[in-house]
Amino acid sequence: MRRLPHRHCTRTVLDAHRSVFLVNLSRRRLIFTGVAGAAVLVAARWLQPPKNAAATALSADAADVMRAIIPALLDGALPDDPHDRRAAIEDTVTAVGTAIAGLPPAAREELSSLFALLAFAPVRVAFADVDSAWRDASVTTMNAFLLRLQKSRWSVKRTAYDALHQLTFAAWYANPRTWPFIGYPGPPALT
Repeated sequence: MRRLPHRHCTRTVLDAHRSVFLVNLSRRRLIFTGVAGAAVLVAARWLQPPKNAAATALSADAADVMRAIIPALLDGALPDDPHDRRAAIEDTVTAVGTAIAGLPPAAREELSSLFALLAFAPVRVAFADVDSAWRDASVTTMNAFLLRLQKSRWSVKRTAYDALHQLTFAAWYANPRTWPFIGYPGPPALT
């Protein structure tokens, strides 16, 4: 058997020690992530609306979130007149509620949890990095929030962005009042 020089043995011992440290660090991160995830799930369950809530309308908190997000996502597409703009936003919020009501129960529950989390002030500040209430948030703040969601390294944030984006655009473009702005003549008439 060949004997290794002393210097090589020391390096092996140090490398072994370092890999044990990395495993412990990884375990700590796993435990921290598990505890943080459990806390988020408990908060989501606690904030979730009761099962007998009306399925066709958004909760007041969810509507506030959508009223803040819609002007950012539809920037440039909304009417310039303040009265028409408010009406278009409210139409879109109502259509989002209708669209959510038509989704499968699991998807409705996930969206309900997302809106409940976003409405909870500590989560709004930590997760969304939005300091003001949703109804007071500016379009600039919402654009920054949506960009962080879209570009996040966490898939759950990217999924939340996709859901909010798709719901908003589906509700907006399904509204017949928006069709003239995009040159859509409407569905073909059946004869």
